[in-house]
Amino acid sequence: MTDVTGSERESMEFDVVIVGAGPAGLAAAIRLKQVSPDLSVVVLEKGAEVGAHILSGAVVDPVGIDRLLPDWRADADHPFRTQVSDDQFMVLTRSRAFSLPHVLMPPFMGNEGNYVVSLGKVCRWLAGKAEELGVEIYPGFAATELLHDERGHVTGVATGDMGIGKDLKPGPNFTRGMALLGKYVLIAEGARGSLAKQAIQDFGLAEGREPQKFGIGIKELWEIRPENHKQGLVQHSFGWPLDWSTGGGSFLYHLQDNMVVVGFVVHLNYKNPYLSPFEEFQRFKTHPAIRATFDGGKRLAYGARAITEGGYQSVPKLTFPGGALIGCSAGFVNVPRIKGSHNAVLSGILAADKIAAAIAAGRANDEPVEIENEWRTGDIGKDLKRVRNVKPLWSRFGTLVGVGLGGLDMWTNHLFGRSLFGTLAHGKSDAHSLEPASAHRKIAYPKPDGVLTFDRLSSVFLSNTNHEENQPVHLQVASLELQKESELGRYDGPSGRYCPAGVYEWVEENADHKLVINAQNCVHCKTCDIKDPNQNINWAPPQGGEGPVYQAM
Repeated sequence: MTDVTGSERESMEFDVVIVGAGPAGLAAAIRLKQVSPDLSVVVLEKGAEVGAHILSGAVVDPVGIDRLLPDWRADADHPFRTQVSDDQFMVLTRSRAFSLPHVLMPPFMGNEGNYVVSLGKVCRWLAGKAEELGVEIYPGFAATELLHDERGHVTGVATGDMGIGKDLKPGPNFTRGMALLGKYVLIAEGARGSLAKQAIQDFGLAEGREPQKFGIGIKELWEIRPENHKQGLVQHSFGWPLDWSTGGGSFLYHLQDNMVVVGFVVHLNYKNPYLSPFEEFQRFKTHPAIRATFDGGKRLAYGARAITEGGYQSVPKLTFPGGALIGCSAGFVNVPRIKGSHNAVLSGILAADKIAAAIAAGRANDEPVEIENEWRTGDIGKDLKRVRNVKPLWSRFGTLVGVGLGGLDMWTNHLFGRSLFGTLAHGKSDAHSLEPASAHRKIAYPKPDGVLTFDRLSSVFLSNTNHEENQPVHLQVASLELQKESELGRYDGPSGRYCPAGVYEWVEENADHKLVINAQNCVHCKTCDIKDPNQNINWAPPQGGEGPVYQAM
């Protein structure tokens, strides 16, 4: 395998190639070795280390871990140290907070028996379990290409070349990417992964499905005063600072050792191009019911990540000739529960069982259609089906009415196994939900105080993000002319607001405007790939090992 540089691409062969060392990918790897110890399994991870790119709330329902590793509680090194002790849900106005009684929500919405954790630590722990079983894990390798045979079936993946300069020519440290070939490939990249996009397009996996929907989740880790800390406390809210027509909400979780994580999710189907999810998050922390938690505290870490929100009706076909989508690459997040890792692990288990059986039967590089045929009737499908209308009702009727109708719909599904609404459509994609700037007023956000609220650049610094500057920009704008005419001219440059890392700037230059892309700031959240109104920006992986290095997110 050669490219324009004339360099030969070396190859390695495995039984199963897994892209992504998140909960789904690692669960699949562990399960494969549990049921078929002789299988050769490799996991590729684009982050510098396992967990470096993992960001989630997270309150974890252990149902998936219980099934994967039934004796995990006996492991002295497991990361599940903080069980939920108090579960609160609030509606915020500008100056007040109203608690919602638990009786208004069906029982499956509660967090009893769940754990507040760093999902990055969970993945590092799972990686250790996988390696003990003989799984090979290669961090720092970004898979950039699906490889096909003469039939068009997927036969493996290729990692990106290293040492290509901005001039697109090999530099002195050039290293050709490798081909990792397998009987099957499992794509577990997380939300809006580049290979998942490629597979969905190449094999028409989204045909007959609703558009996938997304949110942007922004998170900080704080160390707070002991008197403000309540280990195991879980708080969620919706309402202020968002208006009642914009979907989203907050989370605030108390870990051990006076640590708390706070975050804010904005649904990316918002209409106002002047809205900034980052600034809304900073405003949220100033609410009277919230800010006291952080008095005298210190911010330690920051990050952002897209979240799949389409649910049951937006899950693409999972299987294609040569492999399958699992985890958040497929979109298994339960939006009202604000949980996805349990379904990610369950999807890894399901895929591993079917792939192992296929290989045992002498199959290779065909479509493991059993995965697609069975997920909806299993635990993942049941979990998502009963909440399938919450997101479209919220989007259609706004926060107050939509959330109320969503609660009613969840109750009817819980009590009677059916919905009053059937299965609702999502309608527009998130990109097409944005409205022209002329239809909206600018939002005047307060300046950060550097104590409770912060700017983007100081935040990105805390994410430990790093990219080699002399490489092709991995944020690919297909047409700069279209970007200027539409993204700037029609929508007044929302990329400078929806990006939580200050990557995009419209700079005035000689009475004209120029788009500046600060690619080195990118925290790999994928929001630009999702929200650009013309779908004119493509997020592609930079060199392997680059991007954020999250430690406890």
